[in-house]
Amino acid sequence: HVCHISTKESVALIRQAQNNGVKISCETAPHYLTMCDMEIEEDGRFKMNPPIRSAADRDALIEGIKDGTIEIIATDHAPHTADEKSRGLELSAMGVVGLETSFAVIYTKLVREGIISLERAVQLMSENPRRIFKLSPAMRIGAAADIAVFDLNSRYTVDPDKFLSMGRSTPFNGWELYGEC
Repeated sequence: HVCHISTKESVALIRQAQNNGVKISCETAPHYLTMCDMEIEEDGRFKMNPPIRSAADRDALIEGIKDGTIEIIATDHAPHTADEKSRGLELSAMGVVGLETSFAVIYTKLVREGIISLERAVQLMSENPRRIFKLSPAMRIGAAADIAVFDLNSRYTVDPDKFLSMGRSTPFNGWELYGEC
């Protein structure tokens, strides 16, 4: 399993390996699917590893989502203190928070814009990780349910000060999203 793919070359190599019968899976994250390097600001909230890439890379990732090459969208949740992320692009710690925005970003930017279906988003963010990593089902008789509930009609503005996570660094600060948890 290859984590955090972010380039068109990675998508092509993984697709080729899959077509050649190699058992390989991969994931990417919402920021790689919805942003490109032209949107980066001199702010630690845009510093992650790997970095946000070109529009061509973003478009290749979207094609990889659509054709099944990329099987998982992960949150890439990497919380840091405000001090660790307040040092600009060069000196800030790598990583951003993703738990609080991942579904809403994918729902708003990919599902609502007709790029993928809601069912595909659920596969990518829930069903496929469970299958690939052989995790227990989200719901089964006699066990506690492991679910999240989203209001698909609820529009909100991303405000890191309202996050439950102790991390506040997000490239989506100020974005208008649908699908509030």
